[in-house]
Amino acid sequence: HKRPSALICLPSYLNVKLPAQEKKVELGKKVTLLRGISIIIGTIIGAGIFISPKGILRNTGSVGMSLVVWIACGVLSLFGALSYAELGTCIRKSGGHYTYIMEAFGPQMAFIRLWAELIAIRPAAMAVISLAFGQYILEPLFMPCAIPPMAVKLATTIGITSVMYLNCMSVTWTARIQILLTFSKLLAIIIIIVPGVYLLFKGETKNFEDAFDLTNINLSGMPLAFYSGMYAYAGWFYLNFVTEEVENPEKTLPLAICISMAIVTSCYVLTNIAYYTVISAEELLASDAVAVTFAERLLGNFSIAIPVFVALSCFGSMNGGLFALSRMVYVASREGQLPEVLSMIHVRRHTPLAAVLILYPMTVIQVFVGDIYSLLNFMSFLRWLFIGVVVLGLIYLRYTKPDLPRPFKVPLFIPVVFCLTCFFMVFLSLYSDPVNTGIGFAISITGIPAYYVFIHFNNRPKWLQRVFVDQCVWEGCSLLLSVTKQKSDFRIYIEFSWKVDT
Repeated sequence: HKRPSALICLPSYLNVKLPAQEKKVELGKKVTLLRGISIIIGTIIGAGIFISPKGILRNTGSVGMSLVVWIACGVLSLFGALSYAELGTCIRKSGGHYTYIMEAFGPQMAFIRLWAELIAIRPAAMAVISLAFGQYILEPLFMPCAIPPMAVKLATTIGITSVMYLNCMSVTWTARIQILLTFSKLLAIIIIIVPGVYLLFKGETKNFEDAFDLTNINLSGMPLAFYSGMYAYAGWFYLNFVTEEVENPEKTLPLAICISMAIVTSCYVLTNIAYYTVISAEELLASDAVAVTFAERLLGNFSIAIPVFVALSCFGSMNGGLFALSRMVYVASREGQLPEVLSMIHVRRHTPLAAVLILYPMTVIQVFVGDIYSLLNFMSFLRWLFIGVVVLGLIYLRYTKPDLPRPFKVPLFIPVVFCLTCFFMVFLSLYSDPVNTGIGFAISITGIPAYYVFIHFNNRPKWLQRVFVDQCVWEGCSLLLSVTKQKSDFRIYIEFSWKVDT
């Protein structure tokens, strides 16, 4: 019979009580303005500003130019964040980069972005920030001795496991802890900024003499300096990964982004000024952990607190990054480009449990593999290539879908400037570091055959489907089995829906 759906009736002796209407299981809107700001700030401010701002100084060649690059990266990140705010308010789906590329350029380009993100970019980035957490959480216990590498990896694994557990259990508690960790990061930055700026006002300006001496500047190193700066600001796009969970997104999204970027840019510039007030450029380049060197020089016995704050900062970045990325996996599964189980939501906790757990083994493997910092080097160019493609998609949608509702709309020059800057950095990096960028590009290209093997060939023509299923074309067979125990009562629902081609 051509019935669109049928409900299997269970025998009466099972004493099954079917309610008239069950509440829809979906992700709840639990991300408020404060939680949105905490997600962005808590994800942006990781280990970088505390450990290694020397990458920009090394590639710019002077103190003044390094500060200019920090400010320029903050402005460019704001341009990118405003462009993403427009996309997030007109395309109200979670998933971030993946969703916007899907809407603008179709499933093949979106899958290539997804492939690069899941295979290398995100597990490696998560593993690096997790290793920094393991290193610095053990620092006060082993000082002044070196920490055994295996102890770092075990502490790292414990940190990853706790973040995974938290994201599986509760969206609300994940957001609350993110707020707490964000305040701890800002406290650590204030501890650095206040004494540094105080000394600057007292006349400690010797390290700023000849700040704009351009004799050591290397133009070929400027793209790498911008990479270091943009990497430190990376995270402004994470709120777009959870758009479906944001309260009143047309107002909350742009407001949270603007407030967060203003706070982060101010903190980063003032922190670097405080560093240069206390530490010379040569000492900064020789230091492996700039914040610790600063604290030992200025804070005395209180310097032992800095590694703890760095560890909390890393934990916040781990938490925010996982919270956002699991939603991209969830959306990709919902779009049919990943296994369907990854789009399932826990019936009571309303968390994408499977999407969170799938990231666990990939991240832990990366932790124990070895040198993953080089992996990040050649994946950085891929990240900004695809972010440039996303913003290019915004410009493309302006002309192909002019009637698309846009509650928040930025002037056209903002996405144009950001898009050109991204592509300029990407293509100039091919000259600055051709080996690493070439390897990263090759890894992304492998997404093309993967798309045709795993996705495209599943869309077989109907005559071929008839051969395989003997005249019956199953266009969507779904099984929903929900078992809930309430005292001695079990409720079981089994529903099938199908169409039969006669």
